[in-house]
Amino acid sequence: MVDKGATSGLDLADPIRIGISSCLLGEPVRYNGMHARDLYILGTLGKFFEFVPVCPEVEIGLGVPRPTLRLERHDRDAVRLIMPSTGDDYTEKMESWARKRLAELVEQDLCGYILKKNSPSCGLRVRTVRQDGKPGPAAPGIFAAALMEAMPRLPVIEEGRLHDPHLREHWVERVFAYYRLKQLWRPNWTVGKLVAFHTAHKIQLLAHSPQKAQDLGRLIARAKELPRSELKAQYEELFLQALEVPTTRGKHANVMHHMLGFFSDKLDRESRQEVLATIEDFRKGQVPLVVPLVLIRHYVRVFDVEYLKGQVYLEPYPAELALRSQIF
Repeated sequence: MVDKGATSGLDLADPIRIGISSCLLGEPVRYNGMHARDLYILGTLGKFFEFVPVCPEVEIGLGVPRPTLRLERHDRDAVRLIMPSTGDDYTEKMESWARKRLAELVEQDLCGYILKKNSPSCGLRVRTVRQDGKPGPAAPGIFAAALMEAMPRLPVIEEGRLHDPHLREHWVERVFAYYRLKQLWRPNWTVGKLVAFHTAHKIQLLAHSPQKAQDLGRLIARAKELPRSELKAQYEELFLQALEVPTTRGKHANVMHHMLGFFSDKLDRESRQEVLATIEDFRKGQVPLVVPLVLIRHYVRVFDVEYLKGQVYLEPYPAELALRSQIF
């Protein structure tokens, strides 16, 4: 369970539920009777997330082990889920099951999903085969496609991409942001609470999409003019869209310069130059993101900069994950 004070003091008491392909947790449900246990998922992410395992192929009634499935492109380039050894088509069965299963998963209040790469049911970019046997363009697995249609803003990733530091950090950041947003919308949310939420996320939003951050600011400015349901829908869509935009070294450097402006006049010349030099070292890819941020957090505490103390950007997820030490 996540420490309540882990991310800018926001309440993280409830479980953060993550849907996941069952084989990644070590369940022997793959076509060959094996599993695909991922130690990073179990050993690191498992300390903070509650996993909701799903195996589409087993849950539609296929056995373990079982003949392999593949994605085939048929008439009009439609993607079908086929068992080549028998010629059986499992597309409709998978799609019908997925609609029911996803309705259950929506009720589980998921904040993210980890899918098995290359799976014809779960993969996001899976090889396809044309009827003449030639390779076709990659496509999402049948369940993965249904998942993204049912929950289009849910942070979704394949397990292989979790081993890329930038993709991993981006996904984890989005998961915690989605969780905090869900906490905001609990019963009896108010415009005042929304304004406070937005204020705490301003710098994080700027680090992803300055344009979306401006759009959200304009929306907040007319918050009291809009019906609550419309305000909620518009804010959630824009907020999640903004965080889908990847950060860059340049955008991180820009927001760190912005934060420096809040206490620059309190620093002596040598200390100010040290902060600027460290930000520049990061911008050039010479030190990880955590290095300038440690300095900035230090001065935020020393000078008691109230606005920055409340910014989620400085700690968007538990520090124990150590993700920013790998971001160059």
